[in-house]
Amino acid sequence: MSHPRLTLRQKLGFGIFDLGGNMFFTLMGFWTLKYLTDTVGLAAAWAGIAVMLGKAWDAVTDPVMGFISDRTRTRWGRRRPYLLFGALPMLLTMWLFFTAPPAVSPVLLFLWAMLTLMLLNTAATVINIPYSSLTPELTDDYHERSSLNGYRFGCAVFGTIIGAAAVQPLTELFSNPHLGWSVTGLILGAVMAITTLLTFFGTKEKAAADIPTEGFFSTYKGVFSNRPYVRLLFTYALHIMGITFLQSILAYYTEYIYRRPDITPLAMMILLLTAMVFIPVSVLVSKKIGKKRTYQICFAIIASACMIIYLFGQNSGIGFFLALMAYAGIGVGFSYVAPYAMVPDAIDYGAVKAGGERKEGAYYGIWTFISKLGTALSVFVSGAILSLGGYIANTEQNETAITAIRLLIGPIPVVILAGALVVIQFYPLDEGTFKKLMEQGQK
Repeated sequence: MSHPRLTLRQKLGFGIFDLGGNMFFTLMGFWTLKYLTDTVGLAAAWAGIAVMLGKAWDAVTDPVMGFISDRTRTRWGRRRPYLLFGALPMLLTMWLFFTAPPAVSPVLLFLWAMLTLMLLNTAATVINIPYSSLTPELTDDYHERSSLNGYRFGCAVFGTIIGAAAVQPLTELFSNPHLGWSVTGLILGAVMAITTLLTFFGTKEKAAADIPTEGFFSTYKGVFSNRPYVRLLFTYALHIMGITFLQSILAYYTEYIYRRPDITPLAMMILLLTAMVFIPVSVLVSKKIGKKRTYQICFAIIASACMIIYLFGQNSGIGFFLALMAYAGIGVGFSYVAPYAMVPDAIDYGAVKAGGERKEGAYYGIWTFISKLGTALSVFVSGAILSLGGYIANTEQNETAITAIRLLIGPIPVVILAGALVVIQFYPLDEGTFKKLMEQGQK
């Protein structure tokens, strides 16, 4: 049984969360490594390890949160209460992470970074997984899901711009970089909390389905037996890794290749404003050629942009580099909606095959963990490669370090994104297959 078309207010009420959510995701992708190496004072390799271990904790919290969310019953629904009560912890943990301790030993700095990242990631888990789990509950229409996520990621791009381009100007308002990052963490944490509460008040869940009866391990065995979902999940892991390499190394590239750290916000703005323009274009393209082909376009564009930067960027002018940021932005714009419109379809596939039992929280628990893990792996590998290249913060870099930076913005993400393009080719759910599946589920 299909739900009626969603109103503009419903779509915006749902989408506004991701202004804060994507701001957080982008902030961590673009700036975590640079913050830990250049402000906190951790060596690049140890900074990468701290991020990796902080994310490894999510292997526990994300699946547990998804399992709990599916089994929650309150007068506000099973997802929305976590938005209400998780907003303040999100604000406080973001502020805590970006408030670096005074000069202490490297070991204590490492432990502080790891533990505060664990707290921050847990707070993000508590609100992100229930939020994402709302998607299939709001509509079961194949194209309406693309439209709904178009609004979501229209809001997300505004958050991405804040998380990428507003950080450096904010921190530089203060002569003390530690204070600048602390205030920035507090401000951005407040944005995250406010948008979370706006979605709590701006959405209404449909009547809850029956409580799933499967145990924890049986639930996740069912999730991983859903082949379309697993293919999409693996593709998304590669997608996040490839884009995070580009994001996390961009500030290093502008500072140490061009010796122009001042153009970092401009480069990010061009990338993200172009993406914003092409999000609605991707929704229209998806209706013409399908979600899978639209997703593949993003990989082809971003990978080719990374390779062109690697081959020609070092010996070209700033204008050439900024033009490539605009070109890459087209691919980034195409990367937002498609995967998040495909996940509910794969979840419905699993529900029909399981006899109708729905467990959206479990699916989004794994999805959220994989997105965090992809980010953490990229930051970890980036830190390790920079360290092997002899990177030393805030100094002139040697040729090996320059080569490391170029590899991290070029061939490494290219190979990963090419892998994503190939893997998603085997995803089987198109519009016709999905409609037949839903008819089967209604019998």
